[in-house]
Amino acid sequence: MFAMKRREFIAASAAVAASSLLPQTPAWARGRTLRLAMIGTGMRGQVLLKELVRRDDVEVIALCDIEPIMLGRAVDMVTKAGKPAPKTYGQDRDSNAWKRLLEQKGIDGVIIATPWEYHAPMAIAAMQAGVAVGCEVVAGITLQDHWDVLKTQLTTGTPYMLLENVCYRRDVMAALQMVRQGLFGELVHLQAGYQHDLRGVKFNSGDPSQPYDSGVEFGPKGWSEARWRTEHSVERNGELYPSHSIGPCAMYTGINRGNRFTHINAFATKARGLHEYTVAKSGGTTHPSTQVKFKLGDIVTTTLACENGETILLQHDTSLPRPYSMGFRVQGTKGLWMDVNHSIHIEGRSPPHQWEEFKTYQDQYEHPLWKQHADTAASAGHGGMDWFVIHAFVEALKAKAPMPIDIYDAVTWSAITPLSEQSIANGFQTLEFPDFTAGAWKQRKPIFAFDGTY
Repeated sequence: MFAMKRREFIAASAAVAASSLLPQTPAWARGRTLRLAMIGTGMRGQVLLKELVRRDDVEVIALCDIEPIMLGRAVDMVTKAGKPAPKTYGQDRDSNAWKRLLEQKGIDGVIIATPWEYHAPMAIAAMQAGVAVGCEVVAGITLQDHWDVLKTQLTTGTPYMLLENVCYRRDVMAALQMVRQGLFGELVHLQAGYQHDLRGVKFNSGDPSQPYDSGVEFGPKGWSEARWRTEHSVERNGELYPSHSIGPCAMYTGINRGNRFTHINAFATKARGLHEYTVAKSGGTTHPSTQVKFKLGDIVTTTLACENGETILLQHDTSLPRPYSMGFRVQGTKGLWMDVNHSIHIEGRSPPHQWEEFKTYQDQYEHPLWKQHADTAASAGHGGMDWFVIHAFVEALKAKAPMPIDIYDAVTWSAITPLSEQSIANGFQTLEFPDFTAGAWKQRKPIFAFDGTY
């Protein structure tokens, strides 16, 4: 099946087979103002909106959300920043309001920050309308979603960027510099994970003023993410949120740019954590949420094999008590970095068989982006990462340059989810990973974060 799909894209992919390094933003683009819209003004949307409204080169001209409370908060954010009030869509709770937004004239780009199941249809419609897309993760739900998003981008040529912010994390970018300078030698194995206790996110009381840790409601009675995200834990079993972990690993190993994923398999544990949380939080087993059978294994482990011989291990761990961590490990022939213990070991430089503190290396190999923008990014969400991802989208769009996290990155990283689901459903089967680039990965060159521009 994949081979047939690949053939469909050979012609369309030929035109984008090779990319050069991202240029500095040209002089003509530096003074350009972008007219942007946003679909989805919930908790995540508002974090990104904060970064848009503090930029002098962005006008937020339209907002859409079917929750009037969130739409109102977003409008207030724009006006309080001294900007004109944007046109609004969705205050009537019409689920098709976003389609009317895309009909508005003069929109250069749209930020999509809606529940996951809407990302693919909204991105496809936006690209067909000639509106550049900055899409929150993930790119789609089903494998077909990913082919459809890719086909639309290739046939329309409309810019698409996946807003994967962890690629811009300070230590992750320093490690990228180390990889590129050969500090770890030839890469052999990488690890990462979305290891984040989300129990208090997946359930709440339904009170908009208490979105976290406030109860055991989800679905229609829940608020914010509990209204939609928890259902994925009920109905699906797989690596549901791969991009935070795979994004940096893909950049380290040159996926889609001289390298590719060839195979994937996934394993899931039993599901216990969410049930026990609802029982403990509600004080018994009478609440309807305690009767729900959750399909998502508490820990899902996914393994990827790469064309150039590396392996990558991902872990999705969101249903059990734990401190937050990404669990990054970058290991090569000369040493390794692990973020959980903030440690690094480089053969011939570190004391034999001993860890060194990573901070010294991070300072030495600080990425130019962080050297230049650390103070500006300091107030942004996720330790500054959200400023960088918005900055990259805006600057690339202004310069009409390739998106630093492009359509191939988006669909390849995100397709891990449906493929992991398939693997688990088929008794942990190892599957061939589709080549979304139709062979173009052999000629494409890395472009992500090669200078201090974006």
